[in-house]
Amino acid sequence: MSGTFPAHVAEGLRTERFTLLDVGCSGGIERRWRVFEPRLRALGIDASEAECRRLAACEMNPDIEYLAAFVGRRADKIVDLSAGPAAPLIMRMRDRLSFMRTREIREARLKGASAEEQFRNNAWEMTGLADPAKPVVVPGLLAARGLTDVDYLKIDIDGVDYEILRSFDGRFEPLGLLAVQLEVNFIGSGATDEHTFHNTDRFMRRQGFDLFRLDVRTYSTRALPARYVWPTPAETLSGRPFQGEAYYARDILGPKGAEWAKQLSAEKLAKLAAVFSAWDNPDAAAELLLGLRDRLSTVFDIDAGLDLLAAQTQVGVKRPLSYRDYMAKFEADSPAFYRPEGDIPMRERWAAAWRAFWKPRLQR
Repeated sequence: MSGTFPAHVAEGLRTERFTLLDVGCSGGIERRWRVFEPRLRALGIDASEAECRRLAACEMNPDIEYLAAFVGRRADKIVDLSAGPAAPLIMRMRDRLSFMRTREIREARLKGASAEEQFRNNAWEMTGLADPAKPVVVPGLLAARGLTDVDYLKIDIDGVDYEILRSFDGRFEPLGLLAVQLEVNFIGSGATDEHTFHNTDRFMRRQGFDLFRLDVRTYSTRALPARYVWPTPAETLSGRPFQGEAYYARDILGPKGAEWAKQLSAEKLAKLAAVFSAWDNPDAAAELLLGLRDRLSTVFDIDAGLDLLAAQTQVGVKRPLSYRDYMAKFEADSPAFYRPEGDIPMRERWAAAWRAFWKPRLQR
């Protein structure tokens, strides 16, 4: 990650850390955030004790902790692991999908497989789990541990994600949260308490956050399975929009932005710009640099940062233009900003496929 814009920002931090809360941390902290080390602090929570033990054994950063626990909205409510009528809709709907049929085909082998192999097949329920009768309420856990300043929140627990999100109602601003990454569902009814994208989006906008990126994953049914995207059974190349990843952040240059900007330090604002770049939204980062140049210049070199963001935009270019030259080319209405007329060349098709499927995942 050296030579990237997030690394450029990380090098300029002097007084603040980048603090991450990962609810559903199986697989570990996404590597794109490691760029902030040694100023990276994180708390990962997952229902799998086996996975938390594995992650803790591999972790070299003393400021990253993994906690094995179920999470809920109330500490006195047992987490229901059944797939019955009371289970989250996502748990009931997924039985219709092809990846669950593959799970059934592999079930006998998976029962005796390693926890790593079980996770590769999304069979986390087979791993050694924490006590579902002792769930933790995350905001209370943060308060008990003295974590009053959190930059980034991720929630992905394949179940009651929306319940967990609602436990943060009214708490984003006191925590100083900059950005939130959420697994969302594109199925469901009009119920207001269901874990669906439309409910998640309404909640986030009430908290003052805007949507900056949305990834959609398609899943085929077991009636006619499509080819899997990955070497493991999960999303497929075709099928209905089933789940996805939604990325929300404060829009500092939006209608309420000036008010928020006054409450945030220059380093906090710089971290938000780094998040945009890490999300592959370099345009949002550049807009922030131009709009808050005076404040952000106390943290890092703005012109060098703009050059890095321009290079990020010029995917696959060996010698990317500087920000100044890139913008001059755009202002000249260069043909380079358009696809040529006619059939799409195979090279361009492959490049589009890379950007859509592989690049975002390799950055995690």
